[in-house]
Amino acid sequence: MKTFKNIIAIAIITLFAFSCKNETKAEIKTVEVASETVKTLDPNATYAKAEFTIDGMTCEIGCAKTIEKKIAKMEGVKSAKVDFDRKLAMVEYNDAKVTPTSLEETVTKVADIYKVSDMKTVEGFSAKKACDADCAKACCANKTDAEKKACAADCKKACCAEKGKA
Repeated sequence: MKTFKNIIAIAIITLFAFSCKNETKAEIKTVEVASETVKTLDPNATYAKAEFTIDGMTCEIGCAKTIEKKIAKMEGVKSAKVDFDRKLAMVEYNDAKVTPTSLEETVTKVADIYKVSDMKTVEGFSAKKACDADCAKACCANKTDAEKKACAADCKKACCAEKGKA
């Protein structure tokens, strides 16, 4: 009887040992990757620049960056920058595809709390205009009129380049 129990025990152990397969099959997962569409700019298009104030923003990352991304994704927008501190949006766009009204609609569609005001088309953006005014004074302050005329262009470029880095 003892021999019979040993044989059955060995048979059961052998059965479990050979029935458990340690083979692992590779699990295949399909993952969708969001691809960004590359915008192509029309070299023959006329680009306009608009500046406007956005009221209702409460934070830089959640509000300003979200609005900036939405505007930048619009068909015909060359560049978009939203400055949270000054509550100012600066957009360069193809005036055949984008209008100031469509820019305003895009901002208000992001959230109901955002309100656009002071929409204006500009030649250059405010940061550069302020820089131009400051540059002539700072760079050529201690020069004669003839020297000021000679250095004005170089002076503005150097000064504005420094301000752009800051």
